[in-house]
Amino acid sequence: MMIKKKLKNKFPSELRMDLVSNDWVIIATGRGRRPESFAREKREKEKASSKDCPFCKEDNIKEKVARRDKKDGSWFVIAIPNKYPALSSGRQLTERKEGPNRIMNGFGYHEVIITADHQRPLALFSQKEVEMVIDLYQARYLDLIKKRYIKYISIFHNHGKSAGASVAHPHSQLIAAPVIDPDLRGSLDGAESFYQSQGKCVYCAMLEWELKDGQRIIYQNDKFVVLCPFASQVAFEVRVYPKKHQPYFEKMTEDEKWLFADALGKALNKIYKGLDNPAHNFYIHTAPAGGGDYNHYHWHLNILPKTATWAGFELGAGIEISTIEPEKAAEFLRKAK
Repeated sequence: MMIKKKLKNKFPSELRMDLVSNDWVIIATGRGRRPESFAREKREKEKASSKDCPFCKEDNIKEKVARRDKKDGSWFVIAIPNKYPALSSGRQLTERKEGPNRIMNGFGYHEVIITADHQRPLALFSQKEVEMVIDLYQARYLDLIKKRYIKYISIFHNHGKSAGASVAHPHSQLIAAPVIDPDLRGSLDGAESFYQSQGKCVYCAMLEWELKDGQRIIYQNDKFVVLCPFASQVAFEVRVYPKKHQPYFEKMTEDEKWLFADALGKALNKIYKGLDNPAHNFYIHTAPAGGGDYNHYHWHLNILPKTATWAGFELGAGIEISTIEPEKAAEFLRKAK
């Protein structure tokens, strides 16, 4: 990777390293606001409707990559550059130092993946419609993985204001970054440690037990399983795993995408109906894009309903206090129709 020192940062954001944890954080200076503007921004969001929605009119959307309805040619799901990106592309990745601190310019790519209907969430999509969204996720991933400097591509979805959805219109986002995020780094290290000591994938070992035990299984088909993990981060956390060992999300076949769409659609629909359409986040954890051997890893999708707010203990200790056993959560969601 070509790195130049002491260059002025012209990007609308920065990546800064925490010297203690060695984790990188994004300082999105391009999205910067004065402190007093946050209260005003909240009031504006509450008034959002389809009348002034920036995603509702195709005429407002440029540089698009779409999946279209075969009958009338209208777009169903579309990918566009984020108007206010957390990271943005440029000529090269640069780094500088301020005292003992390391700073990189905010190089990367930030896209929005939008579905056409302003009101209908993914939880109410048909299997074919979910597959179209997944297909576009994969297509954009495969394009951006070829870009220089990119080490990780995060695909995520925020549903509801309390889950961070600044625009009410259903949409996902994709951020391609030159660093690996701390949460994934911890998962990679843990999976590698288990593999070295046990000689097998920790996720495969976990899935073998879960499928035999059955208490936390919500749904399964031939290739995917939906479950509440044994050590759930939050109440009603749900994960979708491929049954077959696969480190890389982007290498799914057409048949696997179809069955992943079935599993993800079922998971979201059960959360929607069982918990009365709660705010939630979901994200895909897959092996990094920058090369290397990650055969010890097993990609999956996490869904985290917003059932509680982190307080002092959770923030200080990083340990979630969940108010329901995952066994009871899975049983409840299995029955949701």
